[in-house]
Amino acid sequence: MIKVLIVDDQNLIREGLSMMLSLYKDILVVGEATNGKEAIEVMNKKEIDLILMDIRMPIMNGVESTKIIKTEYPDVKVLILTTFNEDEYIFQGLENGADGYLLKDISSEELVNAIRTVYEGNILLQPDVAKKVVSAIRDIENISKSYEKINSLTTLTQREIEISCLVADGKSNKEISAILFITEGTVKNHLTRILDKLNVRDRTQLALLMKKK
Repeated sequence: MIKVLIVDDQNLIREGLSMMLSLYKDILVVGEATNGKEAIEVMNKKEIDLILMDIRMPIMNGVESTKIIKTEYPDVKVLILTTFNEDEYIFQGLENGADGYLLKDISSEELVNAIRTVYEGNILLQPDVAKKVVSAIRDIENISKSYEKINSLTTLTQREIEISCLVADGKSNKEISAILFITEGTVKNHLTRILDKLNVRDRTQLALLMKKK
């Protein structure tokens, strides 16, 4: 029996998933949560095998809670189920230890098969998501060929390196400005120069490039 926790801020989604999964004898929904913080609280009280995790939620989103849960409960599987097919969410979710990333336009049969697949220890990505991951990897490989692994950062100033590292840690412009005590506008200006110097397209490519250093 696969014990599942459903985490989503929409009541209708949680109820629908719970009703649908109840039709399968090998899956048992043992809890629900409306955000990442609640999910962690449930984890402390119940035995969970797998979490169906939404991304955008109030108080604590799915990316942040996935990182905490995978640190404290490494054996628990996290399957992200969301409507957002955006690079930033995909890479941050996977980087934080998510075992799969699916979009909510899949069928009930596909979701159940995904739950079983992830529960067995496999990584599962929906085709559209997998394409983005492969594309990003290829982009970074091409970028890496253009820059020496160590010397490519020598063109950046100390401040630009600090901002690049914070971007790689998943920090937003607002968070970076607070950490470095500079305005968001200054952060944006630095990022524009960084992207130009390193010849990368956006902050996602910058983060991936920094991770390879």
